[in-house]
Amino acid sequence: MDERAIVERAQSGDVDAFGRLLREHQPAALRLAYAITGHAGDAEDAAQEGFVNAWRALASFDLDRPFRPWLLKIVANEARARRRWSGRRRRLHSRLAESAVARKHRAESPEGMVIDGQMVERILEEIERLPEVDQIALKLRYFAGMSTAEIAESLDEPAGTTRSRLSRATRKLRERVTAERDQASSQASVWRKPANEHEPT
Repeated sequence: MDERAIVERAQSGDVDAFGRLLREHQPAALRLAYAITGHAGDAEDAAQEGFVNAWRALASFDLDRPFRPWLLKIVANEARARRRWSGRRRRLHSRLAESAVARKHRAESPEGMVIDGQMVERILEEIERLPEVDQIALKLRYFAGMSTAEIAESLDEPAGTTRSRLSRATRKLRERVTAERDQASSQASVWRKPANEHEPT
């Protein structure tokens, strides 16, 4: 049974069909909620509340549109609201970037972003400094594993706009992180002893 048929059954009130949809998309929803909130408990709460909201709004879902971007957009909105309500700005843990899906999408990323394990936390901090819509786009791409078309659907904007947004945000992120890494390397070199310098006797 294809997903459209399952959604149709869920729209008719079939709770089991809706549960099947949630099982399929729950991992991506949790990754996305965690990427936004930075806290496991908040992420679980946001995902669960997002699923409840999705169930309530399911009757209005357009069957001609893909289901996953619609669901993840609802979860993202709930996660963003929960982050604002709680006032939490905790750092995202590096283990998120070490998950299998993160490794997969780093390897396949057309932007070619190379993430050093020691720089992961810094990169995530820099993401938080970007405009909120750019943050969401990057998190949907790298943590939820969504395609450009799916992200555009979630952000309700043309695919070309999303493609430009991702490219611009990734470039800005790379420039910031590279500049900081180079500065740290330069500072460290000051303390290096020249090769021809010997200890005093």
